Amino acid sequence: MEYREFTGKTVEEAITNATIELGTTSDNIEYEVIEKESSGILGLGKKPARINARIKEVSKNIDEAAKEFLDKMFAAMNLVVKMDIAVNDEEKTIDVNLLGDDMGVLIGKRGQTLDSIQYLLSLVVNKGTDDYYRVKLDTENYRERRKETLENLAKNVAKKAKRIRREVSFEPMNPYERRIIHSALQDDKYVTTRSEGDEPYRHVVVVPKGGNRNRNRY
Repeated sequence: MEYREFTGKTVEEAITNATIELGTTSDNIEYEVIEKESSGILGLGKKPARINARIKEVSKNIDEAAKEFLDKMFAAMNLVVKMDIAVNDEEKTIDVNLLGDDMGVLIGKRGQTLDSIQYLLSLVVNKGTDDYYRVKLDTENYRERRKETLENLAKNVAKKAKRIRREVSFEPMNPYERRIIHSALQDDKYVTTRSEGDEPYRHVVVVPKGGNRNRNRY
C-alpha cells in the first residue's frame, strides 16, 4: 500500500486522522513525519503537522505476531531458540525455521510436538486476518528427513503387501504424513491405498490389487 499524506493540529492528531481515514488502529499503521506543527509568531504563520502514513504490510504484522508468540512459548520452556521467519504474501505461506541446542525437545515423538506448535502458530498468525496463511514450522530439516523415511517405509510396506497378498495397515498418522504415503504409492501398479478410521486414529491401508482382504498390522 502506498503512503498517503495526512495533517492535523499536532502529529498525534495527524496519526488519529490517518487511522480514521484508513479504517484501522494506530498500532497497525506505519508513518513518517514530514513536518511538525508550528504555532508561528503571535498566531501568524501557524502550520499543521504533516505525516505520510499507510497500513503496515501484512507480512510485517504476521512476522511480528509469529515471533512474539514463539518467544513467549520458548521463554516458558526455558529454551534459547533462534528463528528464521519468511513470509510470502503472494503464495500466502509462512516458513519458520528454528535453530538452537536440543531441538529434539521441540520435535517430540514422530514430530508430534513440532506439529502441535505449528498448529498453535497457525491459529495465532491467522487470527483476525482475511487471508489464510499456511504455516510450516521446521528444525534441523526434520520435515524433509521424515518425508524420506515415510516414503521408504511406504515402499517396503507395499512390497510386503504384494508378497503376502494381504492388506497391511500403518499405525495412525496425521493428515500430512498420510498424504506422503498415498503420494509415494499412487503410481504403484500392484497396490492401492486408502485411509480408514477417525482422527486421531485414522491410518493408511495398503491393499494389493486383486488380493484378499485379510489384514496385517504394520
